[in-house]
Amino acid sequence: MVLYIGGRKWEEVVFIGEYWGKIDDKGRVVIPSKLRKDLFQHNIKNVYITRGLENCLFVFPENIWSAQTERLKSLPFTKVDPRAFTRLFFSGAFQSKIDRQGRIVLPQHLASYAGLKDNIVIIGVGDRLEIWSEDKWNDYSTKALESYGKIAETLLGS
Repeated sequence: MVLYIGGRKWEEVVFIGEYWGKIDDKGRVVIPSKLRKDLFQHNIKNVYITRGLENCLFVFPENIWSAQTERLKSLPFTKVDPRAFTRLFFSGAFQSKIDRQGRIVLPQHLASYAGLKDNIVIIGVGDRLEIWSEDKWNDYSTKALESYGKIAETLLGS
């Protein structure tokens, strides 16, 4: 898919897979080489990190962040749910440059929100990455796999 944001052409990256890693004592996480290659191929050097759902972190490449921002700006601020969601989504957001070693910095408030202490899992979720504590990911994925077929049937039909 090709996006046009601010007159600039962006080819969308599609992230897939599960990758295990660690958060270091300076709050940095290494983006796995496969994912890093995808980002660098599309000339993406910055990511935006914010509170995700189910206590994970969402990591958006800069082009998808711009598109997501436009979608959220179109929500009616006069309604309670959009107002609450956008407040939490944007107030927790942090821009991080991918360094030469392929690391990004996770600010303390986001690491605390996601319960990140040592072992983490980074998953590709199409247009974004998610960072989970290993324990939370194992719990979540085990439960979700139990209803995977039912979810597919509901979303995709028979």
